[in-house]
This record gives sequence, structure tokens and C-alpha cells, in this order.
Amino acid sequence: MKKEKIIRRFAVIITILIILSGCIAFAYLITTIIFLIMGNEMIGGLPPIFLIISLAISAFFAFLVKWYLVNRNKTQYMGIFGPVIQVMERISKGDFKVRLDDTIQENRPLSELVKSVNSMASDLDRMEKMRQEFISNVSHEIQSPLASISGFAHALQNDALSHADRKHYLNIIEAESMRLSRLSDNLLKLASLESESIKFEPKVYRLDKQLRNLILTCEPQWMEKKIEMEASIEEVNITADEDLMSQVWINLIHNSIKFTMEGGTIHVGLHCQDGKIEIMISDTGIGIEEEDQTRIFERFYKADKSRERSNKGSGLGLSIVKKIVDMHHGTISVQSKLGTGTTFIVTLPN
Repeated sequence: MKKEKIIRRFAVIITILIILSGCIAFAYLITTIIFLIMGNEMIGGLPPIFLIISLAISAFFAFLVKWYLVNRNKTQYMGIFGPVIQVMERISKGDFKVRLDDTIQENRPLSELVKSVNSMASDLDRMEKMRQEFISNVSHEIQSPLASISGFAHALQNDALSHADRKHYLNIIEAESMRLSRLSDNLLKLASLESESIKFEPKVYRLDKQLRNLILTCEPQWMEKKIEMEASIEEVNITADEDLMSQVWINLIHNSIKFTMEGGTIHVGLHCQDGKIEIMISDTGIGIEEEDQTRIFERFYKADKSRERSNKGSGLGLSIVKKIVDMHHGTISVQSKLGTGTTFIVTLPN
């Protein structure tokens, strides 16, 4: 390493000396020509003025060389990075649709930088659209129950209302208030999960016991619809956050109950395969259209638009499920056929 530094410094010194020698030689030639043109003779030695002029010209040419080298680097720098800097400034001001011409750096080593900047702008543009859509969806979800509460509260001011109508309106106001509460709770929960501010405390516990307990907890809901609940659950130990994972299973089981017709069947399976833990929750419900299956884990997305009012869902449940599964380095997928049923498959590390 020291040897390389010495060689590098020696090369720099030699280069400087060569440049200075060239400047001096060129200055000497120019000064000689000037003196000859002026008819001055240099017999008997060089006059002092000759040396002064020669040194001045030499210094001038050395300055020109230095100026050229510095400005050549600046020009080259601006030629390469100028468009990138301009695009970055526009991105910083919120213009995420701007793109660099990826052909301008086609034969340069900075082509990867151009591609990265364009990719970053595309990702930011996509995130901005998602943010705007999220705000729009939140506003819609809040306005809907608020409109119901306001309308029925106004109707309650009518003294001519019967006791039955008054009770009916109050039940609607209570239901819509609970809907708002659930929406607020889910929004806070999702925000905590995405900011990773929520406590994540994995420990070893029996996953099969957890699933059995949660199935029994949901018994009033599936018994009310006369749904046949089946389970094939192996004894499995897992290292995970028990409270967070319980939200996953409750959400999936509740969804199956919600979208399964009366007299249908729900099957919960748990087994280990190839070093992975696989949980399957299947139902004989209404199913999900193929084009909707890739989007059901998006926030506020509702595959069944016709039932969004009757089911009172916020479209956040599956987003929360996916985030929790991702936190545990697992995967979740869906298999469904319209009118036949749906199967959610959660795979977790063993």
C-alpha cells in the first residue's frame, strides 16, 4: 500500500514537472520570437527583461492548463450528472412523474444510476397514488356511517315517531357507531404494524391449542348459521407472537363464517410439511372472482362490492392479516372459485 502511494505521488510530481517544463519551453520560444520580431539581438547573454517576460508567459500558460483541467472536469461532471440533479430536484418538490431518458447514459457506466432514479420515481409515484387512494377510502368509510348517524339522529327528533321506529333508529345509530369504532381501531392497528411500533414478542407455544380455542370462541357465529365446522389439526409448536397470530386466525375464520351460506362447511387444517407449518382455512362460501384475488390484501379493497353494506366490513382485515404474517416471515395465499368457496393458506417457518 505504501509502495503504491509513493509511486502515485512520484507520477504526479513527474507530470507537474513535465507540464511546467513544457510551459517554460513554450514561453521561451514565444519570447524569443517576440524579441526577433522587434529586431533585438541576444548576443552576449540574455537580457533581464527576456527572463521576466519568459517567466510571465510561462506562468500564464500554466494557469491556462490548470483552468482547462478544472473546467473540463466540471463540464464533464455537469454533462453526466446535470440531468440527474435536475430530476432529483423535481422529485424533492413532489413531481414523481418525471423520468430520465435512459438512452442518454446508454454507453456510460452511470446507466445503472439512471435506471435507479427512474425506478425510485416510479415507486414514489405508485406510493403517492396509494396514499391518495387510501385517504379517499378512509373519507368514504367514515362519511358513510356518519351520514347514517346524522340522518337517523335527525329523524329521532320527530315526536310523532312510534316506540318501535325510535328503537329501530337507535339500533342503527348504535351499529354505525360500533362500525366507526372498529374502523378507527383497525386503522390504528394497521398504522402500528406498518410503523413497527407495536410490541413484537415471539415465544414458543402450541399452535394447535390456539386454533382449537379460537374455533370454540367463534362457535356462536357458526352455530347461528348452522355451519358445519371441521378440523384436522396436528400437534405443532411454533415460535411466534401469540396475540398477533390470534388476530390472523380470528380474521380468517370470521371471513369464512361471513361469506358462507347457512348450512355450509368450514374446514381448518394444520400440518407440517417440508420444514414449514401450513394452515389452511377453507369454506364453501360465495368465493372470490379471479381478478379480485390479487387485490384482496390491499387496504380497503372489497371484492364483494354488492355486500359491503350488509357485511359492515372496512376492508382492512386482510391487510392486517398479511402484515402480521409478513412480520413472522411467512406467506399467505388464496385459492378461490366463484360460487364454490375459498381457501386461505398461511405458511410459517417451523
